[in-house]
This record gives sequence, structure tokens and C-alpha cells, in this order.
Amino acid sequence: MLHVDVVKQLGEFSLEASFESEGRVTGLFGASGAGKTSLISMIAGLLRPDRGIISIDGETLDDTAKSIHVPTWRRRIGYVFQDARLFPHLDVTQNLDYGRRMNRLADDPAQRKRVTELLDIGHLLDRRPGKLSGGERQRVALGRALLAKPRLLLLDEPLGSLDEERRAEILPYLVRLRDEARVPMVYVSHDPAELRQLATQIVLLKNGRVTSVGGVKVLTG
Repeated sequence: MLHVDVVKQLGEFSLEASFESEGRVTGLFGASGAGKTSLISMIAGLLRPDRGIISIDGETLDDTAKSIHVPTWRRRIGYVFQDARLFPHLDVTQNLDYGRRMNRLADDPAQRKRVTELLDIGHLLDRRPGKLSGGERQRVALGRALLAKPRLLLLDEPLGSLDEERRAEILPYLVRLRDEARVPMVYVSHDPAELRQLATQIVLLKNGRVTSVGGVKVLTG
């Protein structure tokens, strides 16, 4: 269960968002400038709410009334950005291992094998990011996030920088991730077709306000 009830002023833009989600993939949908990235940045702990509460499975991550703010590195939340953000000087194996090492997790070869098979990246392990396609880089970024064993995965328009062909290539992996990885996700997008394929619950955001929460039918409402 993800519970969010926050207020944040960002210059002239105000964000006031409240929702709860138990879905495997919560689709955060809205036009550019609706506040989607600011909202997941608060869930990740990268941005502090001015007022409000964020909790996961009953554990409070932010509660401004009680001066609670759990730092990002202690939240066990994976974050996949639009541009993958792989380390160019490291090969795929080293990039995949980065999150695990930063979180001081024991090596888990069985988990690494499961993730590389799930995302079909086993043949890429000795390559550096500069030798990968955009879709391959995003699959490696997903793998890196999963190997840090997050309890929640945030995906900020992970297909936004890809062309139509690469989007069609990676969407099946995201569906497989939803069905097999058993890690709840918050998936940010302004593309209703993506969310219809992937999301189990939709949070509709407009001008910094949640206007609707429900199944994918809210995308046509």
C-alpha cells in the first residue's frame, strides 16, 4: 500500500496530491507540467513535501507534522529515469551491480540470473553503455534498479526518449516485469496507450491536483 497526501510549492506552481494505491502498477498520468516528476521525487525522498505524509506498507517515510523524513538511501525505492543514467565507464555487469553494492547487499547470483533472463540482457554483460541501443540501456537501468531489491520501483517516463520502434521493443519487458518481478511500480507517462497496456490503477494529475483515481477506464473519462 502506497499512501500519499502532500502539498508542495515550487515557485508559482503548487502541487496538492492525495491518493492510495495497492496496484501492481500505478500509472501516474498527466500532461507535461502536471507535477508528475515532482510527485515521484517526493516519494523517492529527493524532494521534501512542505506539508503532508508519505508511507509504504504502513511505514512512514515523510510526516511533516512529526518532522519525519527518511533519507532517499534508506527508503529501498528504485528509480528509473527517462535517460537511463548508466555509468559510461562501466560495463553492463558493473552497472547492474552498482545498486546492490551501494546498498551493501550480499551478492545474489540467482537473483542476478533471474533479472538478466527476465530482461534478456545476458548477452550484453561485457558491453559499455555507448555500445547499447536506447532500449537496451533502459533494460539495463531496470535491471540495476531491481538488483538493489527495492520494495517499490518508480519509472519516470522510461520510454519518453525512445522512438516508436524502441518503445514497442521494451513494452513487453515492462509487462513481464509487472507480471513476474512482484515489485510494485509507479509508472509516470503522458501516453494513455502505454498505460492501458501496463497499469493496473491510474492516478490522473492535472495542474498539480489529482482529478481521478481508478482503473484504466479513467483515461477515457
